[in-house]
Amino acid sequence: MTVKVAPSLLSADFGSLREAVKRVEENGADWVHLDVMDGHFVPVITFGPAVVRSLRPHTSLVLDAHLMVDNPEDHLETFARSGSDLITVHAEATRHLDRVLRKIKALGVRAGAALNPATPPEALDYAWPLLDLVLVMSVNPGAGGQAFIPEVLPKIAALAGRIRSRGLPVELQVDGGINADTAPRVIEAGATVLVAGSAVFKTDGGMGLIRAFKLMGGPRRAV
Repeated sequence: MTVKVAPSLLSADFGSLREAVKRVEENGADWVHLDVMDGHFVPVITFGPAVVRSLRPHTSLVLDAHLMVDNPEDHLETFARSGSDLITVHAEATRHLDRVLRKIKALGVRAGAALNPATPPEALDYAWPLLDLVLVMSVNPGAGGQAFIPEVLPKIAALAGRIRSRGLPVELQVDGGINADTAPRVIEAGATVLVAGSAVFKTDGGMGLIRAFKLMGGPRRAV
């Protein structure tokens, strides 16, 4: 399969989110990435399940809810009911990752776990059977437009190796500083889903990058 692209609405015009989703869908996006921030786990507050609910009737794309929030277990049901197809929680944000992932799956939603730049792959060693996605943060979470942290590349490769060795149907997503220069590097390391915000929404010709990113991957083995 080709690499999937999940434009992040964090960098879109919040006054025109429906139009932003329509544009990325028309330009070949696979998913829409929703960066949910609570002002505690990260210093910024963005949006909540009401935004997911308002967008759901207007797109067939996967709505990918990335919860950058403390105690994510308190919010899973509302995001599931709002129409999220996939809910990703941070391993650092909960004491009970296994319990949270099981609850997501029980709600009939795909489950993901995110790792901050300094969190090692070993944090997921006992969670693999529950995972549909692993998200590697290639910036520190909390703001768009940050520069890519190259030290995460070995971690992406290590996680890709774990997925291959276990033969698991787990997507490997990378979020932060993804652009025309960094995308080939994370794809080479093993990423299967690229999250891009500023590059898509805040650069000239950014919409064209969606298809360009997908072509960079070429035909790939499904993971």
